[in-house]
Amino acid sequence: MRQTWRWFGPADKVTLWDIRQAGAEGIVTSLYHVPPGQAWSRAGIRKRIGEVERHADGTPSGLTLDVIESIPVSEAIKTAGPEREAHVAAWTESLRNCAAEGIRVICYNFMPVLDWTRTDLKHRRPNGALALRYDLPDFAAFDIHVLARKDAVQDYAPDVLAEAAGRAAGWDEAARDKLAGNILAGLPGSVERWTLDSFRARLASYDGITADALRANMEWFLRRVVPVAEELGLRLCCHPDDPPWALFGLPRIMSTEADCRWLVEVVKSPANGITFCTGSLGARGDNDLAGMVRRLGPHIHFLHLRNVRREGDTVPCSFFEDDHLGGSTDLVAVIRAVVAEQNRRRAAGRADWQIPMRPDHGQEILTDAERVGTPGYPAVGRLKGLAELRGAMMALQAVA
Repeated sequence: MRQTWRWFGPADKVTLWDIRQAGAEGIVTSLYHVPPGQAWSRAGIRKRIGEVERHADGTPSGLTLDVIESIPVSEAIKTAGPEREAHVAAWTESLRNCAAEGIRVICYNFMPVLDWTRTDLKHRRPNGALALRYDLPDFAAFDIHVLARKDAVQDYAPDVLAEAAGRAAGWDEAARDKLAGNILAGLPGSVERWTLDSFRARLASYDGITADALRANMEWFLRRVVPVAEELGLRLCCHPDDPPWALFGLPRIMSTEADCRWLVEVVKSPANGITFCTGSLGARGDNDLAGMVRRLGPHIHFLHLRNVRREGDTVPCSFFEDDHLGGSTDLVAVIRAVVAEQNRRRAAGRADWQIPMRPDHGQEILTDAERVGTPGYPAVGRLKGLAELRGAMMALQAVA
């Protein structure tokens, strides 16, 4: 696996020096300032490549831009809005410009409205580390008692409803505002942020859109972009839902192995594949991650390796971001399956036999709190995770 690292551009508190010292070989990034629905220019892509390849003082970084994460898919495409033809044209223009600048792997997601969602961005663990956490009763309390979404009570089990009511009754205004800020943090690295009113308006744009309707809109999108990607020699990889279940009454369609299987079969192409995120998929106890790699391996173009600790056996459930080799997922078994897939690809002569991976998320430890960086993306916590993953990778490759 090629070891990469997510970087949010020159303003990122984690510098290219930090990333290189952590042992990463490549960078995963995006043009975060370009709004969804607008095409990326070759000049903008070339500028970002230059920023990756050289430090601020002009010296070579030794890093390359390996993966774009993400070219955002607009809400108009997801909802079949009137601008979707123009937006998909812009998306394919961005693909052509990325390919012209030598980029080959493009990650994206099809999650309605929000990207990853957490209720606590600094959940303190017994050792003092700070982790991202999704607390189901807190989320339900926000949905029912703060957002006041119509019919929200129908989406939760009775025990969750009772706990949520008790939580909400004990909150003051500051607690409510903090929770709202955590949940409505928008997309990582994006300039977009939400108020309760703007969020309600965005939710309303999905009125009447079922999972089947969202899936139909995704198929429409794939049939237009996958042939272009195949022509350009690109690899598109859809990121799974995080968390992998419906939120705020919004359908989610990339949560299970069956969802991933649908994706790669609805438009069959070597360009149409998966970002295999062990944290997102691992939040469901009914997802067999190592087995998914064995069965879907040829379609995996990018890996997010992280671990969550599920706090219950239900779907949905509460969970927090654990150590990379801790948590509820046997990540060593997953890496073993990935190593086997890479060996199979190499033996078959695939040019893309080496799958890029990045240590996803991480707990804030040691000096991370001093940086006040992007939530979930600390320097030292990810360095620790990458070191653990690298050790597992090297050991498993040696015996493969």
